[in-house]
Amino acid sequence: MALRQNSDKEPSIELFIKAGHDGENVGNCPFCQRLFMVLWLKGVKFTVTTVDMRKKPAELKDLAPGTNPPFLLYNGTLKTDFIKIEEFLEQTLAPPRYPHLSPLNKESFDVGADIFAKFSAFIKNSPNNAFHEKNLLREFKRLDNYLNSPLPEEIDHNSTETITVSKRKFLDGDRLTLADCNLLPKLHVIRVAAKKYCDFEIPAEFTGVWRYLQNAYEREEFKQTCPANIEIEKAYFSVANKRK
Repeated sequence: MALRQNSDKEPSIELFIKAGHDGENVGNCPFCQRLFMVLWLKGVKFTVTTVDMRKKPAELKDLAPGTNPPFLLYNGTLKTDFIKIEEFLEQTLAPPRYPHLSPLNKESFDVGADIFAKFSAFIKNSPNNAFHEKNLLREFKRLDNYLNSPLPEEIDHNSTETITVSKRKFLDGDRLTLADCNLLPKLHVIRVAAKKYCDFEIPAEFTGVWRYLQNAYEREEFKQTCPANIEIEKAYFSVANKRK
């Protein structure tokens, strides 16, 4: 898969991500999807290689021994830490040629920081998970409150109209940022795995969360980088069934 932009001087970028159970398609890995989304949003030309973790090709063993995806080749230089890769891409693929993706508001990054950990405890303790479900719902409530609260830049102090509920599409406004690249892949995993193994759905009362998700699924950068549901279900099968 290659995404192109008209230029002859772009860097050579190859992203290596986890393959699915068939060894070819996109596998379940929120960190892989995170970098996939970042590169897509940057509008840079890049290629994606899926790595079958059960039989990693010899050339990849030589390239990145002992390293699991995601990792990146940037102009022939190997980069393996996904946090450092993201920071590098944000600094290197910068304006005016490429867009900055950093959120304006620090809380856009912080608000979803604990939701995946709470989900992991929830699914690991299924079916006796009332305590962990409560904790997970608390994090969803926190996220919902943030998404429904107007950001400073949404408030026009010269207007007589008072905005009480935000209408923004994403965490930090109407554009996808690094905060969304971090959180959205995790929310997708939670939706699929929690429904499959715990019969849990995000409550409809969390209107901000649902508005956020619906807007996200309309964006190719997110929708086309998501693993198939079966990949997530297979990844969590042993986790969810270990006590049954």
